Amino acid sequence: MDITITRGGARAGAERAGTRNGYVHGYGAREAERLTTQADVLASLVHGDREAVGGPVTGRVLEAGCGTGAQTGHLLAVPGTRVDAVDLSAPSLTRARARHAEATAAGRVRWHRADVTDLPFPDASFDHVFGCFVLEHLAEPHRALAEWLRVLRPGGGLTVVEGDHGSTLLHPDSGAARAVIAGQARAQERAGGDAFIGRRLAPLVRGAGFGEVVV
Repeated sequence: MDITITRGGARAGAERAGTRNGYVHGYGAREAERLTTQADVLASLVHGDREAVGGPVTGRVLEAGCGTGAQTGHLLAVPGTRVDAVDLSAPSLTRARARHAEATAAGRVRWHRADVTDLPFPDASFDHVFGCFVLEHLAEPHRALAEWLRVLRPGGGLTVVEGDHGSTLLHPDSGAARAVIAGQARAQERAGGDAFIGRRLAPLVRGAGFGEVVV
Protein backbone atom coordinates (compact mmCIF):
# COMPACT_ATOMS: atom_id res chain seq x y z
CA MET A 1 0.00 0.00 0.00
CA ASP A 2 1.48 3.34 -1.01
CA ILE A 3 0.10 6.62 0.26
CA THR A 4 1.61 9.63 -1.44
CA ILE A 5 0.93 13.11 -0.15
CA THR A 6 2.36 15.85 -2.30
CA ARG A 7 2.34 19.59 -2.12
CA GLY A 8 3.39 21.76 -5.03
CA GLY A 9 2.32 24.42 -7.46
CA ALA A 10 -0.21 23.77 -10.19
CA ARG A 11 1.04 23.82 -13.76
CA ALA A 12 -1.11 25.48 -16.40
CA GLY A 13 -1.71 23.80 -19.72
CA ALA A 14 -1.04 20.24 -18.57
CA GLU A 15 -1.92 17.42 -20.96
CA ARG A 16 -5.65 16.71 -20.96
CA ALA A 17 -6.12 13.64 -23.15
CA GLY A 18 -9.17 11.57 -22.20
CA THR A 19 -8.73 7.81 -21.94
CA ARG A 20 -11.63 5.49 -21.04
CA ASN A 21 -10.65 2.18 -19.49
CA GLY A 22 -12.40 -0.98 -18.32
CA TYR A 23 -13.03 -1.41 -14.59
CA VAL A 24 -11.97 -4.99 -13.95
CA HIS A 25 -14.11 -5.45 -10.81
CA GLY A 26 -17.44 -4.61 -12.46
CA TYR A 27 -20.27 -2.45 -11.12
CA GLY A 28 -22.61 -4.84 -9.30
CA ALA A 29 -23.99 -4.76 -5.76
CA ARG A 30 -21.25 -7.06 -4.44
CA GLU A 31 -18.59 -4.70 -5.77
CA ALA A 32 -20.32 -1.74 -4.11
CA GLU A 33 -20.31 -3.67 -0.82
CA ARG A 34 -16.62 -4.55 -1.25
CA LEU A 35 -15.69 -0.91 -1.83
CA THR A 36 -17.52 0.15 1.32
CA THR A 37 -15.78 -2.52 3.41
CA GLN A 38 -12.41 -1.60 1.94
CA ALA A 39 -12.89 2.11 2.63
CA ASP A 40 -13.89 1.49 6.24
CA VAL A 41 -11.03 -0.94 6.90
CA LEU A 42 -8.48 1.52 5.51
CA ALA A 43 -10.00 4.64 7.07
CA SER A 44 -7.47 4.99 9.89
CA LEU A 45 -4.57 4.52 7.46
CA VAL A 46 -5.85 6.83 4.74
CA HIS A 47 -7.67 9.46 6.80
CA GLY A 48 -6.08 9.03 10.23
CA ASP A 49 -2.95 10.91 11.32
CA ARG A 50 -2.94 13.44 8.50
CA GLU A 51 -0.52 15.76 10.30
CA ALA A 52 2.20 13.21 9.66
CA VAL A 53 1.67 13.42 5.90
CA GLY A 54 0.91 17.03 5.10
CA GLY A 55 -2.24 18.00 6.93
CA PRO A 56 -5.96 17.27 6.53
CA VAL A 57 -7.79 16.89 3.23
CA THR A 58 -9.97 19.98 3.50
CA GLY A 59 -11.28 23.00 1.62
CA ARG A 60 -12.57 22.37 -1.88
CA VAL A 61 -11.63 18.78 -2.68
CA LEU A 62 -11.73 16.90 -5.98
CA GLU A 63 -12.39 13.20 -5.49
CA ALA A 64 -11.20 11.57 -8.70
CA GLY A 65 -12.85 8.23 -9.39
CA CYS A 66 -15.36 8.38 -6.53
CA GLY A 67 -17.16 5.16 -7.54
CA THR A 68 -20.09 4.46 -5.24
CA GLY A 69 -19.02 7.10 -2.71
CA ALA A 70 -17.30 4.74 -0.26
CA GLN A 71 -14.47 7.22 0.38
CA THR A 72 -16.64 10.32 -0.01
CA GLY A 73 -18.14 9.98 3.46
CA HIS A 74 -14.69 9.90 5.04
CA LEU A 75 -13.73 13.07 3.15
CA LEU A 76 -16.93 14.80 4.27
CA ALA A 77 -16.16 13.92 7.90
CA VAL A 78 -13.71 16.84 7.97
CA PRO A 79 -15.67 20.00 8.91
CA GLY A 80 -15.84 22.60 6.16
CA THR A 81 -14.82 20.25 3.38
CA ARG A 82 -16.68 20.57 0.07
CA VAL A 83 -16.28 17.72 -2.42
CA ASP A 84 -16.62 17.58 -6.19
CA ALA A 85 -16.83 13.83 -6.86
CA VAL A 86 -16.09 12.56 -10.37
CA ASP A 87 -16.64 9.15 -11.93
CA LEU A 88 -17.26 7.77 -15.40
CA SER A 89 -19.91 5.25 -14.31
CA ALA A 90 -23.48 6.57 -14.17
CA PRO A 91 -24.73 3.63 -12.00
CA SER A 92 -21.93 4.22 -9.50
CA LEU A 93 -22.77 7.91 -9.30
CA THR A 94 -26.43 7.08 -8.72
CA ARG A 95 -25.48 4.86 -5.77
CA ALA A 96 -23.11 7.50 -4.42
CA ARG A 97 -25.71 10.28 -4.65
CA ALA A 98 -28.28 8.16 -2.80
CA ARG A 99 -25.75 7.24 -0.10
CA HIS A 100 -24.88 10.88 0.54
CA ALA A 101 -28.28 12.45 -0.09
CA GLU A 102 -28.09 14.73 2.96
CA ALA A 103 -24.65 16.12 2.07
CA THR A 104 -25.79 16.52 -1.54
CA ALA A 105 -28.86 18.51 -0.50
CA ALA A 106 -26.69 20.67 1.76
CA GLY A 107 -24.35 21.47 -1.14
CA ARG A 108 -21.32 19.86 0.47
CA VAL A 109 -20.85 17.39 -2.39
CA ARG A 110 -21.50 17.70 -6.11
CA TRP A 111 -21.43 14.76 -8.53
CA HIS A 112 -19.95 14.85 -12.03
CA ARG A 113 -19.89 12.18 -14.71
CA ALA A 114 -16.53 12.74 -16.38
CA ASP A 115 -13.22 11.17 -17.32
CA VAL A 116 -10.56 11.72 -14.65
CA THR A 117 -8.07 12.50 -17.43
CA ASP A 118 -10.30 15.22 -18.94
CA LEU A 119 -11.97 17.14 -16.13
CA PRO A 120 -14.68 19.80 -16.59
CA PHE A 121 -13.04 22.31 -14.23
CA PRO A 122 -10.89 25.43 -14.76
CA ASP A 123 -7.23 25.54 -13.80
CA ALA A 124 -6.43 25.89 -10.08
CA SER A 125 -9.98 25.02 -8.94
CA PHE A 126 -9.19 22.84 -5.93
CA ASP A 127 -7.34 22.94 -2.62
CA HIS A 128 -6.79 19.17 -2.64
CA VAL A 129 -7.13 16.25 -5.06
CA PHE A 130 -7.89 12.80 -3.66
CA GLY A 131 -7.70 9.54 -5.61
CA CYS A 132 -7.99 6.06 -4.10
CA PHE A 133 -7.37 2.94 -6.24
CA VAL A 134 -7.92 4.89 -9.45
CA LEU A 135 -4.58 5.04 -11.28
CA GLU A 136 -4.25 1.24 -11.25
CA HIS A 137 -7.18 1.06 -13.68
CA LEU A 138 -5.81 3.56 -16.22
CA ALA A 139 -3.73 2.71 -19.27
CA GLU A 140 -1.97 6.08 -19.02
CA PRO A 141 -1.97 7.15 -15.35
CA HIS A 142 0.48 9.99 -16.05
CA ARG A 143 -2.26 11.72 -18.06
CA ALA A 144 -4.57 11.67 -15.05
CA LEU A 145 -1.85 13.05 -12.78
CA ALA A 146 -1.14 15.86 -15.24
CA GLU A 147 -4.83 16.76 -15.29
CA TRP A 148 -5.07 16.65 -11.49
CA LEU A 149 -2.10 18.99 -11.27
CA ARG A 150 -3.81 21.37 -13.69
CA VAL A 151 -6.92 21.74 -11.52
CA LEU A 152 -4.95 22.01 -8.26
CA ARG A 153 -4.28 25.50 -6.91
CA PRO A 154 -0.66 26.58 -6.29
CA GLY A 155 0.39 25.15 -2.94
CA GLY A 156 -2.48 22.63 -2.93
CA GLY A 157 -2.20 18.98 -1.96
CA LEU A 158 -2.60 15.60 -3.62
CA THR A 159 -3.39 12.31 -1.89
CA VAL A 160 -3.04 9.15 -3.97
CA VAL A 161 -3.65 5.66 -2.59
CA GLU A 162 -2.77 2.64 -4.73
CA GLY A 163 -2.08 -1.03 -4.20
CA ASP A 164 0.54 -3.52 -5.36
CA HIS A 165 -0.56 -7.12 -5.77
CA GLY A 166 3.09 -8.17 -5.77
CA SER A 167 3.33 -7.24 -2.10
CA THR A 168 0.91 -9.97 -1.01
CA LEU A 169 2.18 -12.24 1.77
CA LEU A 170 0.43 -15.52 2.62
CA HIS A 171 0.87 -17.71 5.68
CA PRO A 172 0.50 -20.55 5.29
CA ASP A 173 1.28 -20.26 1.61
CA SER A 174 -1.53 -21.11 -0.80
CA GLY A 175 -0.99 -21.94 -4.44
CA ALA A 176 -4.72 -21.50 -5.10
CA ALA A 177 -4.75 -18.02 -3.58
CA ARG A 178 -1.68 -17.01 -5.56
CA ALA A 179 -3.33 -18.26 -8.75
CA VAL A 180 -6.38 -16.12 -8.04
CA ILE A 181 -4.22 -13.04 -7.39
CA ALA A 182 -2.19 -13.65 -10.55
CA GLY A 183 -5.38 -14.12 -12.57
CA GLN A 184 -6.83 -10.85 -11.28
CA ALA A 185 -3.60 -9.06 -12.18
CA ARG A 186 -3.70 -10.48 -15.73
CA ALA A 187 -7.35 -9.46 -16.11
CA GLN A 188 -6.52 -5.95 -14.96
CA GLU A 189 -3.65 -5.76 -17.44
CA ARG A 190 -5.96 -6.84 -20.29
CA ALA A 191 -8.36 -4.07 -19.25
CA GLY A 192 -5.55 -1.52 -19.57
CA GLY A 193 -4.56 -1.26 -15.90
CA ASP A 194 -1.63 -2.20 -13.68
CA ALA A 195 -2.13 -4.24 -10.50
CA PHE A 196 1.50 -3.52 -9.51
CA ILE A 197 1.39 0.27 -9.81
CA GLY A 198 2.08 0.85 -6.12
CA ARG A 199 5.82 0.26 -6.50
CA ARG A 200 6.15 3.00 -9.13
CA LEU A 201 3.68 5.48 -7.69
CA ALA A 202 6.20 7.94 -6.24
CA PRO A 203 8.18 8.24 -9.52
CA LEU A 204 4.92 8.71 -11.43
CA VAL A 205 3.84 11.55 -9.13
CA ARG A 206 7.26 13.24 -9.26
CA GLY A 207 7.34 12.85 -13.03
CA ALA A 208 3.99 14.62 -13.32
CA GLY A 209 5.51 17.72 -11.74
CA PHE A 210 4.48 17.46 -8.08
CA GLY A 211 6.94 18.32 -5.33
CA GLU A 212 7.56 17.23 -1.74
CA VAL A 213 6.45 13.66 -2.32
CA VAL A 214 6.04 11.57 0.83
CA VAL A 215 5.44 7.80 0.70
